[in-house]
Amino acid sequence: MNPAKFNLTLNLIYLPFFIFLFSCQKKELSYYEKIAFNDEGLKNPTQEEWRYNNKEHNQTFQDFERVKKIKPKAGKNTIYLQPIGEFNILQKKQIGLTKQYLAKYFQLETKILPILSNTIFPKSAKRIRNNSQEQILATYVLDSILVKNKPKDAIVLMGITEKDLFPSPQWNYVFGLASYEKGVGVTSMFRFYDGNLTESNFNKSLERLLKISSHEIGHMFGISHCLNANCVMNGTNNLTETDSHFARACSLCQQKLNSSLKYDNQKRLIDLKDFFETQNLNREFVRAETDFKNLK
Repeated sequence: MNPAKFNLTLNLIYLPFFIFLFSCQKKELSYYEKIAFNDEGLKNPTQEEWRYNNKEHNQTFQDFERVKKIKPKAGKNTIYLQPIGEFNILQKKQIGLTKQYLAKYFQLETKILPILSNTIFPKSAKRIRNNSQEQILATYVLDSILVKNKPKDAIVLMGITEKDLFPSPQWNYVFGLASYEKGVGVTSMFRFYDGNLTESNFNKSLERLLKISSHEIGHMFGISHCLNANCVMNGTNNLTETDSHFARACSLCQQKLNSSLKYDNQKRLIDLKDFFETQNLNREFVRAETDFKNLK
């Protein structure tokens, strides 16, 4: 037999074997596919919860890509925090830790601006509730304070106040509010510590502040309320619901965030894991640790 024909015959015989061998090789999972094993499914909502009262569309990754959103760029890539109010030592400590956390969560430089006094609020931006509690109009904070004082290099400006907020006369209160196109938002610490921030409720209050702040900024980067899994981007109606949500963004929301911010996923995960461990936020540390193990 002609050697060339013999070799061709052998190749034809073994070709199906090599195709079969190639097809049986294990496909390497992406970062998001690996951490998706750590996503926790959503339970049916109760009547008091956000999803029960708000029928929202599930934002797919393709939906997200079509959304108009802000993105960091050269000379406009810093997150700023604007404290507004009269803060005690523990409250100032929480603001400092929020700065650290947001820098790790979004992998962007984060800075704190000098504190503004409550005297900046005119009478028209305040109201007194039945319990004699003063509230501040959240839309005033956004449009009359933050938009006008947003630094030129800011991608996001997030106000933090110790006053209770309301978004309109029809609403009782709101934890936070944001103008997504303008890249400004405000978060209230008021309801996170039951009227008095102490060492004993510090961590629980801090976790709530981290969740609401990262949630509102996540909206600014184009992410809608999450219907994919238990996630920091889930909508929330009350503190019980907020506490049931993870500070962790689910695999889908992380994919959305990274598509805009372009950070190193593994570095971000390690940064967050270290933060949770240092601050004794044990539930979040365990989830971050599980994500890390799933990457191996």
